Amino acid sequence: MLVRSLQQQAEGLDLDYEIIVADDGSTDPSTIAANRAINALPHCHYVERQQNAGRAAIRNFLATQAQHEWLLFIDSDMVVCRDDFLQQYAKTDDADVVDGGVVIGQVLPGNLRSMYEKAAEHEHTADQRQQSPYHDFHTANFMIRRELMLTYPFDQRFRHYGYEDVLLGKELAAHQIPIRHIDNPLSFEVFESNADFISKTEEGLRTLCQFRHELQGYSRLLDAAVVRNGSPLQSLIRLFHRIIGPWERRLLTGPHPNLLVFKVYKLGYYLTYLKETTNKPS
Repeated sequence: MLVRSLQQQAEGLDLDYEIIVADDGSTDPSTIAANRAINALPHCHYVERQQNAGRAAIRNFLATQAQHEWLLFIDSDMVVCRDDFLQQYAKTDDADVVDGGVVIGQVLPGNLRSMYEKAAEHEHTADQRQQSPYHDFHTANFMIRRELMLTYPFDQRFRHYGYEDVLLGKELAAHQIPIRHIDNPLSFEVFESNADFISKTEEGLRTLCQFRHELQGYSRLLDAAVVRNGSPLQSLIRLFHRIIGPWERRLLTGPHPNLLVFKVYKLGYYLTYLKETTNKPS
């Protein structure tokens, strides 16, 4: 269990700490019951919220609830994979924002999410991330001064999946706040089904479309779409998606997904959704 692993490491260090877990409107009774056990651990607190406020708002809420100078944000599906995880962060307090990174667990046969994340893993080493510190900033595992987080909170317009971390990276860049990328990863080992991942990807693409102007220059897919904007190729991609898209989706949600097809599907889905959205009457 993530919380227990963190709590045990914190107990071994000379730290004044707290661990706050927020349930953003969960409706699964078994999950809620299991999470309530967190309250029995020293310095740990489980907060139950009745309404889902969205990914940005729940993180901002956690920042307001914290009592200490430093905040360590961790996604709930991460796994602690090194015994000195907290120690590494504790000795890296000379930067206001520190991104520890993520490593990918074993690839699950036929699981698109694990295939996709593993294929991109080499692009997310600490050295690679530091070359583009704001573009490669992700919030599954990062530390930040509480005062800074309250000054530059997540944009709460981002209620659905995707890109709230990208816009925060852009905000930090605009205010020239340095980000240090270090090799202190958590492990990503729990992967959703192919059908759930495709649905989540489509939701993220709709988010990208909604905030495309703010995210310009911070998304490779968005950059590719802009390059093709207004060109005959863009119309061909949309036509191809209308004809082939249903087959692509069946392949991607089935037992034998393909990463190249996934890449093509995302671009086609985005351009098609963009066209449908911009053509809607005001």
